[in-house]
Amino acid sequence: MIDPRGMTVSAVPDPGLIVDDEEIFQAHLGGKLSVELKTPLDTQRALSIAYTPGVAQVCRAIASDRALAARYTWAHRLVAVVSDGSAVLGLGDIGAAASLPVMEGKSALFKAFGGLDSIPIVLNTQDPDEIVETLVRLRPTFGAVALEDISAPRCFEIERRVIEALDCPVMHDDQHGTAIVVLAALLGASAALGRDISTLKMVVSGAGAAGVACANIVMASGLKDVTVLDSRGIVHSGRADLNSVKAELALRTNPEGRTGGIAEALDGADVFLGVSAGVVPEDLIATMAPGGVVFALSNPDPEIHPEVAKRHAAIVATGRSDFPNQINNVLAFPGVFRGALDAGARRITERMKVAAAEAIFSVVGEDLAADHIVPSPLDPRVGPAVAAAVAAAAGEE
Repeated sequence: MIDPRGMTVSAVPDPGLIVDDEEIFQAHLGGKLSVELKTPLDTQRALSIAYTPGVAQVCRAIASDRALAARYTWAHRLVAVVSDGSAVLGLGDIGAAASLPVMEGKSALFKAFGGLDSIPIVLNTQDPDEIVETLVRLRPTFGAVALEDISAPRCFEIERRVIEALDCPVMHDDQHGTAIVVLAALLGASAALGRDISTLKMVVSGAGAAGVACANIVMASGLKDVTVLDSRGIVHSGRADLNSVKAELALRTNPEGRTGGIAEALDGADVFLGVSAGVVPEDLIATMAPGGVVFALSNPDPEIHPEVAKRHAAIVATGRSDFPNQINNVLAFPGVFRGALDAGARRITERMKVAAAEAIFSVVGEDLAADHIVPSPLDPRVGPAVAAAVAAAAGEE
């Protein structure tokens, strides 16, 4: 088989996972979501209870005591999945309407893996002020906000301001969902290799939403040597072209003061994390330290084909479902929001995110191996484990 980049590889994706365009579009026909009733409306009595005149009693009660909305409506546990369509998958700025299939998909995952109802909301604006104002005005409608596919660096400001403005859990999944699962995978890889996470040297290719969040969470978990790259090379304090987020990151990373590009960063590194949709040549992966770890997470094309990376690395993971060690956000976000809502938390804190990562890793248990450092996204134990860990961390805080 010849990889699209011209590399000869020895493995092919599982044929059972390959689908054609017709099957894909048929599955999305009319959208992927619907609203289901909790009780049937098949009698006059049922109708009078669910709607007029019975519903007026509930409305009056909530008007007298707003806290009753959490008991008598679905808003308290409803997640709003919100995007402006500015950074959708690897497709980029495709707009609100084109982003809706992804948001529907995230809502479906919330239901399937977290047992939570959610509603996609795509906004015809990319102005941070308008996005924040819209969510403030919609606050009575939902109990949590999952921000999705918003471009960097705007995503950092928008998330911060929405958190400050609302009294409910808010998380930008492209940042923190990715970071949580990457930390879980790093815990698994370290354990499989018998390494202490604090001794590893890590290179992060990509200084956008995911890259910054991943760097932050691994450093908060004890990894001291992290070097981050953007499209212009190593992020270091000597560069004059850094935005405020990268400039602050430069002060806390790259302890050896390296300059240059991916070649200089990877030399002797223990871990490579790719979240940039770039391409990394095999000869540079070969310069990493022996027994290295490669997380090539760009989809659909990893930064380096996993079979090629395995020639030089002890552990390889991707974001794809047709190779071992799939690092997928669905391992994290349904359980994170479920746990936060179960605990009545007003914020999703850093401790809750680390607890989620540790819970994901704990599910692997005795099955830990070089090709099994995280559980399958379909493992039914993951969501409940993450939710319980997040709720416990929320209670402690």
